[in-house]
Amino acid sequence: MEYRNVLTTCPYCGTGCALYLQVLDGSVVGTLPVKGHPISEGALCIKGWNAHGFIHHADRLTKPLIREQGQFREAGWDEAYNLIADRFSSFKSDFGPDSLAVLSSAKCTNEENYLLQKFTRAFLGTNNVDHCARL
Repeated sequence: MEYRNVLTTCPYCGTGCALYLQVLDGSVVGTLPVKGHPISEGALCIKGWNAHGFIHHADRLTKPLIREQGQFREAGWDEAYNLIADRFSSFKSDFGPDSLAVLSSAKCTNEENYLLQKFTRAFLGTNNVDHCARL
């Protein structure tokens, strides 16, 4: 049996609390707070305590799915990214950049949310960007 604690940042909001993922034989089995961390100070909210719950969940998507004729099929990452890029370009050229919008996730870090809003504004050319934590 191999046990170790892996230091990471909580994925549930942009606060940046630190936590340890408890890893037993290669599987994440629990979460522990980090006592000396300047943000979380040894505490975690209920989401932080349960941050490990989605990692090995049976319903978690681990491969891209593409819908064709009302059914989903597994696809490779390159195919999925190309489809997304083609659809974004098509909507942007057919209906203008404000036909696009981006909704970010509370599971993203502040840095990831910053990059997503920069991508939305600079590349897609729209200010239609929001964050689900505001909803």
